[in-house]
Order: sequence, then C-alpha cells, then structure tokens
Amino acid sequence: MPVAEKSKESVVSHNDMANAIRFLSIDAVEAANSGHPGMPMGMADVATVLFTKFLKFDPSQPEWPDRDRFILSAGHGSMLQFALLYLLGYPKWTIDQLKRFRQLGSMANGHPEYEGHAKHPGIETTTGPLGQGLANSVGFALAERHLNALYGDDIVNHNTYVIAGDGCLMEGISQEAISMAGHYKLGKLIVFFDDNSICIDGPTDLSESDDQPARFRSCGWHVVSVDGHNPAEIEKAVKEAQAVTDKPSMIACKTIIAYGSPNKAGSESAHGAALGKDEVAATRAKLNWPHEPFVIPESILSAWRMAGTRSLKAATDWRVRLDKLDKAKKDEFTRRTSGTLPAGFKDTVLALKRKFSNEAPNIATRKSSQLTLEAYNPAVPEMVGGSADLTHSNLTFTKPMGVMNPKNWGGRYMHYGVREHGMASAMNGMALHGGVIPYGGTFLIFTDYLRPALRLSALMHQRVIYVMTHDSIGLGEDGPTHQPVEHLAALRCMPNVLLLRPCDAVETAECWQIAIEHKTGPSVLALTRQNLAVLRKQHTDENLCARGAYEISPAAGTAKVTLLGTGSEVHIAIEAQKILQAEGVATRVVSVPSFELLEQQPEAIRDRIVGVNTVRVGVEAMVPFGWDRLVGEHGAFVGMTSFGASAPIKDLYNHFGITAANVVAAAKAKLK
Repeated sequence: MPVAEKSKESVVSHNDMANAIRFLSIDAVEAANSGHPGMPMGMADVATVLFTKFLKFDPSQPEWPDRDRFILSAGHGSMLQFALLYLLGYPKWTIDQLKRFRQLGSMANGHPEYEGHAKHPGIETTTGPLGQGLANSVGFALAERHLNALYGDDIVNHNTYVIAGDGCLMEGISQEAISMAGHYKLGKLIVFFDDNSICIDGPTDLSESDDQPARFRSCGWHVVSVDGHNPAEIEKAVKEAQAVTDKPSMIACKTIIAYGSPNKAGSESAHGAALGKDEVAATRAKLNWPHEPFVIPESILSAWRMAGTRSLKAATDWRVRLDKLDKAKKDEFTRRTSGTLPAGFKDTVLALKRKFSNEAPNIATRKSSQLTLEAYNPAVPEMVGGSADLTHSNLTFTKPMGVMNPKNWGGRYMHYGVREHGMASAMNGMALHGGVIPYGGTFLIFTDYLRPALRLSALMHQRVIYVMTHDSIGLGEDGPTHQPVEHLAALRCMPNVLLLRPCDAVETAECWQIAIEHKTGPSVLALTRQNLAVLRKQHTDENLCARGAYEISPAAGTAKVTLLGTGSEVHIAIEAQKILQAEGVATRVVSVPSFELLEQQPEAIRDRIVGVNTVRVGVEAMVPFGWDRLVGEHGAFVGMTSFGASAPIKDLYNHFGITAANVVAAAKAKLK
C-alpha cells in the first residue's frame, strides 16, 4: 500500500484523519473525472468522529450480526464510505479499488452497491436514489428491535446510523420514513443531516425553505444542531442521541460542501464534478496535505487501522454470549440470520395443498393467501408481515402474529399506514438487516407508488415479498384509478423481479412457497378480489407453479389449440376450452403463473409447455405487452387495450370483451 514516510509526530490529530478521507475522495474523483467530491469533504469530520469513537464494527467480521449499521443515504458521496472502508482495513478494499473509482469491475462504484459482505464488505445497502437509504434505515431499526425482543440485549443491541443530505430530505419518501420512525419511537436510529444548503442547481433556497429540525421534531424525533466541523460538538451530540432511547435522533450538522477548497467550498460547483487540477493543488496547500495522490502517511493510516480494531473485544464477547445461549435458541438465531428456512416447512406446504385440493374453496386468491399465511406463518417464524393501511383488503394479517409496536416488539405485523413507498423501502432494510423475511401488502395499482424501492429489492437481490391484491378490472366498482392494466407488463420488464399470479387456492399455496424459498430477489404476488373456484382438485406433491407454466387441463385428443392464461383468466380459458372441444376442436389450457420461471426452463421444455405446434391464444385482463413471447407472432391475445371503468365485475369483463366467447373466436380465426 502507498504510504508516505513515517511522520515524526507521535499523535495523529482529528484533522489529519478527516483529511485522509477528504483527499482520498478528491483524488478518486479526479482520477475518474467523475463523481461528487463536495459531500465527502464536507462530512469528513462527522464520519471521523462516528467511526473512531462510536460505531461498533469489526472489519474482519463484516457480517457480525450485532454490528452497528451505517447507511450513506446521500449515496452520491460514495467516496466518503469507500475511503473509510479502505482506511479501516476492510478486506478487499485496497487502494487500487479507490484508484479505479467508477471504473468497470471496481468495488468503488459510482454509488454504494450492496452485493453481500463477501463481495462488498461494509456496504449495508445500495443507495443513490435519494431518500432510499434513510427509509431503509427504518427497516434496519425495526428489525433490530424485533430481534432484540426475541433474543435480548446480550445478542441483539445495536444502533443504525445514517448520513442524509438535503436531497434525501426533499424526496417525498423521506416524510414517510421520518413519520414512521418517530411513530415507532426507534431510539436506536441516529441520522446525521448534512446541512450544507447546497444542491446541484445551487443554494437550496432556490427550491425549499423548510425548517428541517422543526420538521423532525414535529414527527417525534430528538433533534440537536451542531457545527459539522467541530468534533467536540459532534461527539457530544452523538452521546446525547445515544442516551435518548424513546425517540429517533436527528443531528443537524451545519457543514460546508467541499470544505477546504479555496474557490469551490460552499458552491454547487463541487457537488457533482471533479475539482480540477489547479483547485486540487490549492486545496492541498490550504489543508496542509503535501502528499501525492492516494498516498496516506503511515501514521495516519495506522491510526485509522487502529480505529478499525476498536470493537474486536466487543465482537469476541458477543460470540461468548452467543455460545452460552440455550442450544435450541442459539441454533434458531443462527438459522434465522443465515436465511435458512425451517426444516419442516415443505411438510406444511404439502398439507395445505392437500387441504385446498380436497375442500376446493371458492374464494378470492387474496383470501387463499390469508389462509396460506395462517399455515405458513407459524412454520416460518421469521416472517414479518404488514400492509399500507389495507390490512382488511389485502388480508395479510393472521391472528397469532401480534402487532409490532414499541409495546410489543416481538409482534410480527406492521401497520405501515398509507406509506407504500416507505413500507417497501423499510422492508428492504429489514431483509438487509437479516433475521426476518418481510412481506407487505397494498393494491397492485400502487406498485407505482413503491416502484423505486421494488427496483432496489431486485438490484440488491433481496427476499422481499410484495402482496399485491385487487389485481385487475376484476376489482370492479372502484374504477380505472384502482384497476391495473399495464402493471403486470411493467413488473415483468424489471430484471430480477419474480411475478406470481395464481389462478386458485392451490396455486396460491404454491406461489407463496416459491416466494418464501426465493432468496435472490423480490417476489410479487398478484391476487384477486373476486372469488375463483379451485381448478387443481387432484393433489400433486410437485410444485407445478415452479415450472412457470404447466398444462392445467389437457386436450381431448391431439391439441390444435393452446389457451394460455394467468390468474383469474385461466377460468375464462377453461370455459373457452369447453366450447371449442364441444365443437370438435381439441384444446388444451396452460396456466402461466410466472413468465420468469417459465423462461428459466430449457427451450425444448418451454416449447412443449406453451404448445409451439398449436394455435396459441393468450388471455389476461391486462395490456398485451410481452405476450408475444408466449403466443408467438401468429398467435392471438384477448385482454385490455385501454384503461378500465367503474362497474360491477361481470359488466366489465363483458364490456371489455374478455370472455370465453371472444377467446373462442380468436382461436377459430387463427385456425382458418
């Protein structure tokens, strides 16, 4: 590693250590000619105090379950975090990674990217879309409190720290997060507000005049304001925040963006661009940093590396306490934090499928989902559910769970309020924290309100389950504002999102199994409001939905037509099949609960399932985008071509032509 000659000074000052962050950030942005140097330069003092005096972590064990979590919500200032990870001695974070900032293959990405601690140690979440990290932190803090209630202070007792900027607080999701955190009295959540009064366009007073401390106080936060370049004030404020256990804390740090730059400090010109060669030289002179780019004096690097060992004893002592736990409790904690499911889960699945096949309930798949959760939640105790104020519509609550709140952190159900975006982002935080599998509900139409967080679930490969009910015009009278028509296509477009749309109770049980077992990305369950009869009355141990598609009703003879449907429209396909076969047209029906799982099948199997040698007709109460992959260029599709309307469900399906008769007509037209 590049180091300057050992300093003659025996004591390394706070300024020395903070300047190491500043100049690694300056040099990396300069080398890349891309990035945001101003924020790391302005928040270096805060970060130095936090990481050298307060944060509980062990670089040699980046996945230590009881570490404090640090979230850089202002992700554009990523070099602040990358510099810290190198200075503190995290594995893999070499100076060469920083030299290759924003280059293909470097760990030092344009924004912090979570890829697991084995690949990117020390990065707790992906940030960059402003406000997401702040909202993630609510989920981290909720998960900490929940697991603390189950395992006690000796095993789970840590803080979540966040650095958020003006942009984070301008984004609407910040209000959802701030309100939620205050309501739930998340005393172990501490947010540092980088109050530099600068955004990309210029001074923040161009676009806002909010009193941020007052805003946080109104939501039930403990708030203190400090000089963000005064380490003594920062230290005092953190100690005060740690002592407040019944409120989250916001420390408003008045900082100067690009602190130390003679001509760009306090200016938007340093927000999102390199300082430039001359200004870098001037900044080195002003801050008395005569060292070459990426060179850290040995004494300063040693001081930082020593800071990285601060919590070694705490980590060792924690391991001792874990080993002293009752074996069953220790094994359960280890299982949960590793993400492994309980051994008996599959037996629970099979028993429920048999029950549904035998009893054949004629119920909405949202109700099938609730019955499924009644079986699965006891079997998978790490499941933590919730809804964005639609519990009685989404049917996401099961009685044994208990409501999670400050009086009952051991509860397993969250009332998120009308905060779809905040709910989704908090669920990301819970999943990233570990030890819980979060699921949350709202109407499918409102995936629009939570889409940025869902995208991050996918980008970070997190097991987050989205329970989206009222999945089509089938919801009826609420009308086009609530009837999704383009939403399934939009979700299918997003990489690494697993969309599951079951057609009956049996498929619902199978889709929930798939979602719970799917560890490498989010799942979206699209569920009906209207009742659906059970089509799968013959039990199979195999999870047929896991194929993505399968023949649910075979043809009488050699098939000439294949009807492919999802969810409620599989029933329309079945009715059309009866008509066609009565007229002598051998027709098979294929249920397609998941395009994504179908596309994972080998081509030959996929072709056999969809019936490439038959006339193919797709039916779904959605727009046709994406269906050409299944029906082929010579196939047909029956679905929506416009927004919906307000009317009873039967009138709507007839009005928009999504009927068995039209499916039959489409098939016959292609047979000619």
